[in-house]
Amino acid sequence: MVKKPNTATVKSAQAKQSDGKTTGRATREKTTDRASRTKRGAASRRPSADEIARPAPVAVMAQAMLDKKAEDVLSLDLSALESTICDHFVIGHGQSARQVLAIADNVEKEMYEQRHENPRRVQGKENAFWIILDYTDVVVHIFQAEYRRFYRLEDLWADAVRKTYHEIPTKMQNTNERITTPQ
Repeated sequence: MVKKPNTATVKSAQAKQSDGKTTGRATREKTTDRASRTKRGAASRRPSADEIARPAPVAVMAQAMLDKKAEDVLSLDLSALESTICDHFVIGHGQSARQVLAIADNVEKEMYEQRHENPRRVQGKENAFWIILDYTDVVVHIFQAEYRRFYRLEDLWADAVRKTYHEIPTKMQNTNERITTPQ
């Protein structure tokens, strides 16, 4: 049985000069071959069960904001618009710098716990007038109320599809109460 040599080994052996150094051609071929393998592998990779079971990032962010009593929480779907930097904005505001910081910290915590994601960039925590959490496809804007009224991002992106989030009551009505109906 004849054993075939690895093509990468043959290419690098052919590219060796008499002094033992490889030419740039062999290096480029190896790099190109490695890059093509990576692309094929990434394209054919199926999502894991953990990735399928994760909640949507916008919903996690909105709920995390509402958990810390953020007001007027909404998302803007920018994916249908041209020349946008991300697919979604999630916007909300708090009444004080302390509340804005708490909202931002809770969004980061919940995104890590539920989706295993950290923001790529965070800005504005120094003064907490306007904090931006950049998760690449989704950017979170957390304002103090007066700054939100001044900048009006919702009006700037008026063409985007808007979805509003409201606090869902966690306490159910007491089922022991007698319900009376008019007769």
